[in-house]
Amino acid sequence: MDLLLKDKVIIVTGGAKGIGEGIVKVLAGEGAIPVIVGRKAADNKKVQDEVIAAGGKAFQVAAELSEPEECAKAVQAVLNEFGRIDGVVNNAGVNDGVGLETGDYKRFMESLHKNMIHYYLIVHHALPALKASKGAIVNITSKTAETGQGNTSAYAAANGGRNALTREWAVELLKYGIRVNAVVVSECWTPAYDTWVKTLNNPEEKLTEINSKIPLENRMTTAEELANMTAFLLSQRSSHTTGQLIHVDGGYVHLDRALANA
Repeated sequence: MDLLLKDKVIIVTGGAKGIGEGIVKVLAGEGAIPVIVGRKAADNKKVQDEVIAAGGKAFQVAAELSEPEECAKAVQAVLNEFGRIDGVVNNAGVNDGVGLETGDYKRFMESLHKNMIHYYLIVHHALPALKASKGAIVNITSKTAETGQGNTSAYAAANGGRNALTREWAVELLKYGIRVNAVVVSECWTPAYDTWVKTLNNPEEKLTEINSKIPLENRMTTAEELANMTAFLLSQRSSHTTGQLIHVDGGYVHLDRALANA
């Protein structure tokens, strides 16, 4: 299916690694021009070069998104280069373990800036361009807002905010023809996940246990599977879909895992 994304300029925050990198490469494969926005220019450039080597187009902007002024500068850099923005994928963030018992006010607020505030700011600054293009927005969110995880109050709160902003923006932006949806991530294999698993006792055993609890095929979701859904939601092929929180998780959140292997 042609997603009709050719030459669409789409911001992807955190686009240099993990899920973001997967989204960038799928969008480029569809003929779009993904703009990688992340803190390290070298990491951004590496993915940009890989896209170009594969025959695609990409651009990159180095920005520390936890700093509000950097969000405005990043959007302006995209407009200076292309004069338009056709879509935004808010993806950057980190499960940083700021818990109720282990955190404090300062770390909690820092985590919200790393994980939610820039979602608002990037779209706020990009909105005039999105109105002009009748673009689309996809927020990448996490199951932690719905299931909890333990010792990650700030990240869970940020994801609850991401989900709420998705629904709120879908209502507010109806009059401009801008669609807003979220892709909810559960267990997805990324370099960051690999790093986390290795901090546990018996990591291989724990990984086997986690996979066994994912109903569909007892495996983790891939970054490409999340990227495919994201690309679809950005495209006019999903032209009547807005305000949705779509779980791409092999049934992890909603299916009865006790019966999955029966």
